[in-house]
Parts: sequence; C-alpha cells; structure tokens
Amino acid sequence: MSGFSASWLALREPVDHRSRNADLARRFAGRFAERAAPRIMDFGCGTGSNLRATAPLLGASQEWTLVDHDPALIEAAARALTAWADEARALGDGLALLKDGRNIGVTFRVADLTRDLEALLAGTPDLVTASALFDLISEPWMTRFAAALAASGAEFYTVLTYDGRDAFNPEHPFDMGVMTAFRAHQRRDKGFGPAAGPEAAAALARALRAAGFTVETGDSPWILAPADAALVEELVAGIAAAVEETGLIADKGIVDWRHYRQAIITQKGARMITGHTDLLAYRG
Repeated sequence: MSGFSASWLALREPVDHRSRNADLARRFAGRFAERAAPRIMDFGCGTGSNLRATAPLLGASQEWTLVDHDPALIEAAARALTAWADEARALGDGLALLKDGRNIGVTFRVADLTRDLEALLAGTPDLVTASALFDLISEPWMTRFAAALAASGAEFYTVLTYDGRDAFNPEHPFDMGVMTAFRAHQRRDKGFGPAAGPEAAAALARALRAAGFTVETGDSPWILAPADAALVEELVAGIAAAVEETGLIADKGIVDWRHYRQAIITQKGARMITGHTDLLAYRG
C-alpha cells in the first residue's frame, strides 16, 4: 500500500477536522452516547488524526486500537497523541491518555489490511473507523471488508473518502484535463487491487448495504482558501506529480497548471474545492 508522510498528514489535519460532515458526526455520536467503554479499531491510522477528531464524539472511557502498515507512522502517532493529551503515560506497548476528562486507552498494531483483515476484526470491536482510506481500496476488497465487518458485529464510521467532485475559482483551461487524468491515476493499484478512486464512496455504500447494513452518507469537502495556501501548494504538487505519471497531459501543460494553481490561491476570493464523502453504517 502506498504510504503518506507524517508532515503531509500534519499539514492536512486541521482541514480534515473542520471538513467532516457535522450532521453525520452528530448521528454517529448519538448512536454511541450510551455505550460504556467502546472498543474502536482505526484502520490506516497514520499519526492518529482520526482518533483526535472522533474521541470528542464518544464517552468518558474509550479503548482504541490504531492499525497501520507503516511502523514509522505508528511511532509518529504515539508521539502526536502524547503531545495532544492533557496527560499521557505508557501502558505496556500502548498509551493511557486523559483528554478533556476522557480516559482513552490506545494500543498499536502494525498490520497489512490485505492479509490481516479478518484476524483484526476477529477481536470484535464495537466500531471500525477510518479517515481518507477507502478511495485507495478496490471494490473486491470492499466486499470482503463488508462481510468481515458484518461478522464482527461492529458499526462503521469513515470520513473524507475522495469522491472526485473538484472545483476551482478562478478556473484554468487545464482544470478539467488535469483532474480527469488525476482521477485516472487514483484508480491505479494502491496495494489492494485497482482502486475505486472517486467512485469509492458509492462502491463502499453498495457493498455495505449488500452485507445488511443501513448506510448514511454526508458531504465533507475540503474548501481551501488563501489561509490554506501551504496545504494547496502541497496538494497541487501531488496532483501534478500523479498526472505526470499518467502521460495524459503534456509536461508543459502540467507545469503551467501547477504554477498557476499554487500562485492564485493567495489571492482574495480564490477557492479550491476537493470533494469528499463521510459514511456511517450500522445494522438494525
């Protein structure tokens, strides 16, 4: 599976947190309001951003298992969560955190989701969650995931799945061509088979409904303005690099588009919108 740097994850975290669909987050919180000490498994945890955003929606006692294939990101997550907490202490191979009156136990697992999925869910968590993961996943893996999730009895809450609904203000003549090529790149194999890319949210919803889940979704777009210039610079550079790999756009066109997009975002009224979808799934 392709990896992401801790610096990129830190840069995007504030925008990720503010972009989550508030209505769906409230419905999710309501489903867990009466649950004592839920056991939560976070797939593709990165540096723990999803825990930091989701823990405030849950009760006074929580048990998290953070799963990632990259040991360096697991180590970064432990450091970031220790810095985030009001109090933190080592507990075995994990952490015991106190944050805003909540007791949060954290264990860490280095695992390969293509190999270890069913074994991970055999621990019967109450909730499986993920952020910005499922656009990297293939539809067959989603079907497998939905079946394993149903067998575990867990509910599911995932946020910020890229959905391909991009928009720019002001526009550039290459916007459509660049983003079409980028979406083609998003469908390449990221370690789970050919990725669903911008169709991921719809494919995931279908797989979960077929496995017997009720599914609710909500929009969670990044709306990037001049204050987000540092993120836009890195995002545009990443899009341009991906498009270069496809060979679908001439190199000069990609360079011109990248320079324009990175410069224009600092101007008043400039916007770059990257579409995402949040999803909540439960049975009964």
